[in-house]
Amino acid sequence: MPSTLTLAPAPPSEAAERVRLEVREFLAAELAAGSFETHVDTWLSGVDPAFSRKLGERGWLGMTWPKEYGGHERTAMERYAVTEELLAAGAPVAAHWIADRQSGPNLLRYGTEAQRTDILPRIAAGECYFVIGMSEPDSGSDLASIRTKAVRNADGDWVVDGAKVWTSNAHHSHYAIVLVRTAPADPQHRHAGMSQLLVDLSLPGITINPIRILDGGHHFNEVVFDSVVVPGDMLLGEEGAGWHQVTAELAFERSGPERILSTFPLLTAFARRASSDAELATLGRLSARLLALRQLSIRIAAALDRGELPDIPAALVKDVGTTFEADVAEEIRRVVDVPASLDSPDPLGRALAEAQLHAPGYTLRGGTNEILRGIVARGLGLR
Repeated sequence: MPSTLTLAPAPPSEAAERVRLEVREFLAAELAAGSFETHVDTWLSGVDPAFSRKLGERGWLGMTWPKEYGGHERTAMERYAVTEELLAAGAPVAAHWIADRQSGPNLLRYGTEAQRTDILPRIAAGECYFVIGMSEPDSGSDLASIRTKAVRNADGDWVVDGAKVWTSNAHHSHYAIVLVRTAPADPQHRHAGMSQLLVDLSLPGITINPIRILDGGHHFNEVVFDSVVVPGDMLLGEEGAGWHQVTAELAFERSGPERILSTFPLLTAFARRASSDAELATLGRLSARLLALRQLSIRIAAALDRGELPDIPAALVKDVGTTFEADVAEEIRRVVDVPASLDSPDPLGRALAEAQLHAPGYTLRGGTNEILRGIVARGLGLR
């Protein structure tokens, strides 16, 4: 198999297991104190700034970053253990999730010293939140077709016009990293002429419109930019290098345990009750798939520790992982005699309803599975 899809196994990490136990103890105490309730898909729908600050106080945000920027210089495997435990518990981590997962690493890689010094310590403290500004209403996962544009004015600032969609928790966030056209589109070079801007979401001319999901919840948004003036020094990285930068960013977005654990609270609720032959068979089948997917995801974390950028394996993990998340809800629904309802007194019924109502988003966010399969095919030299 080509090297683009070959990843070395993750070495054992005593440090990761130590921090895993610390997180479990913390979560048990928080649950006992009633500070949060377990839900499905909380890395997008569970916004709790106070909880995010608690994680920051314990050094569980910005874990792999340099200490000079508020980080803790720990390994990607230690960070993986922390995020995995938070997801498994259904903890409310959505406020800081994007900033910690990809916006911070993007700033470390491409940001200016002023940008890093100003923003990274606040992310690590659980006090500064980011939104992804990639997809657009008429382009979806085809980022090469974006039309949001930014032009320099006489003062050297950027004037931004356009719209971004599926911007999860923009209404709770402080900044967006926005992919814009800084040069006219060229049909012969579709990936050229794009740049990334750091945009303060409190700037005049920005309108955030809610997009509600099937359960009435609101984390998706449309963000409209109407002649928004962004300071000239808020360019992220190099002008015209937006495609390269966003491709690197997506490796962080697509590979983490959130791509396989969104419905894990439902699976655990089901596991506690499974007793019939059909239920036990379903549990065994889903558990085997989860264990295999976890190994893939962990290998990507280990690759990041080695300084690699596993964008092709990350796309594969996101594809098969989110397909699994949807299958969890469907396979459990088939074998349990529990009505799915958000108002059910039965925790299994509530978790099943949450998983079903969130399911349409699993294989869309982070790039549709069809787009991801195209990325993998190119990595294999098949197209």
